[in-house]
Amino acid sequence: MQDVGALALLPVVIILVVAVLTRRTLFAMLCGTLAGAVLLGGWEFFDSWIGYFGTAMADETLQWLMLVVVLFGILITLFERSGAVREFAAWAERFVNSRRKSTVLSFLLSIVLFVDDYLNVLTVGTSMKAVTDRYSVPRTELGTIMKMTAAPIAVIVPFSTWALFFAGLLEAQGVTSNGSGFGAYLEAIPFIFFGWIALVIAALVAIGWFPKLGALKRDIARADASSDVFPVGTTAEERAAEGGLPVNAEVGEFAVSGDDADRAVAAASASSTATATATATAVATRAPEYAKPRPWNFLVPIAVMIAVTILTEVDVLKGTVAALIVAIVMYTVQRRLKITGVLEAAFDGVGSMLFVIVLTALAFMVQHMNIDLHLADWVIDATQPVMNGALLPAMVFLVCGVYAYATGSFWDLAAVITPIVIPLAFAMDVNPIIAGAAVFSGAALGSTTCLYGDGIILASRSTGIKPLNLMTAIPPYAAIAAAASLVLYLIVGFAGV
Repeated sequence: MQDVGALALLPVVIILVVAVLTRRTLFAMLCGTLAGAVLLGGWEFFDSWIGYFGTAMADETLQWLMLVVVLFGILITLFERSGAVREFAAWAERFVNSRRKSTVLSFLLSIVLFVDDYLNVLTVGTSMKAVTDRYSVPRTELGTIMKMTAAPIAVIVPFSTWALFFAGLLEAQGVTSNGSGFGAYLEAIPFIFFGWIALVIAALVAIGWFPKLGALKRDIARADASSDVFPVGTTAEERAAEGGLPVNAEVGEFAVSGDDADRAVAAASASSTATATATATAVATRAPEYAKPRPWNFLVPIAVMIAVTILTEVDVLKGTVAALIVAIVMYTVQRRLKITGVLEAAFDGVGSMLFVIVLTALAFMVQHMNIDLHLADWVIDATQPVMNGALLPAMVFLVCGVYAYATGSFWDLAAVITPIVIPLAFAMDVNPIIAGAAVFSGAALGSTTCLYGDGIILASRSTGIKPLNLMTAIPPYAAIAAAASLVLYLIVGFAGV
């Protein structure tokens, strides 16, 4: 372990700068890990890099996450191959006849899937992108609504993976109410300001009552221009048949937007007439299955996933396995897929998540390097001179938010910071429940915004866009929620609540 002072920020800074300059998240993560290996290993940086890769792969949390990602990749592929997602989209369109209704439905579905943020973004993106594409909603807008809802709702509703984990942290530090950390967490919920404000902003964006900002404003302008060529209600398949692509649609491994999207649309327009005709024929061939869409082929596995997850003490892995079993039984009994088709879907599903798995493994390497570089200690030491009782909640939120964003560490952040913050709160005569709420708000802020956080990575995979495109769309909205939260923590701090 080494204490390199402010240089501990170097890997994080390199990741962010390289990602913005090259628009290649994987390359940026690789550069960041190499920088960390040089700081920690010196001339033996290669051995250091290999060692941290092994440490990351041995991390039980990463192993658990990889299992969830792989199983969900198989489930998503089964949904696609069986036609379950297309039928759900066709069924949903009976209730959705405008862009606003498509985004509102996306927001409501995110609220319903409060159990876990991974489950949330993977399910909503997979099920709703076909619906929102039909009404020229940019994928970045769908992703922004999802991410501004996923972690905030998970941290607000007490029966989620986030809430149960954080409640355990409070109880471990002796912060209880009615004899339990869960009771203390219930009292903390009103003070998790970022969660509440982010949910309000997500709802307003979905309804269309919030100004469009930054990259999202640009993408929406492009979507409106696209609507002049492809009328609202045109399906993604029909656009493809005419040589067009949904805004932010993914082409190959990476998504396209901006100038890249223009080139992709031009290339699609220049494709042969035979290809366009074949695509149009395929759309026409599939049309009859929408005559009486059966949404249950999608809804039943999802309902089973939620139910099993809740009944098994919020174990997302068991819920995903149960959903996968139910989906396989349903699709084989209905003869939508043969056993060979299921096996092919499983193989392709695993392959579709390889990019996510590699990116997540590199993110965990960064987390372990930051621990050994004492980044958390440096951030805390840098803020201690301005720390006092009234400022404690606001400073804790600010430090946790910056640290979570910089490192891609959210639950780990809370596990490291909470044992420091709670004794500090007791010493300064600050309500420890409010101090804990500030930690949890900071973790939710990081999960919502971090480029190489698992939440952004999974959300970009499910919506079919680059992590960088999604990350650049979210900051204006998250920054507003963070600024308002900071003000509220200052108010409750000086009010001595």
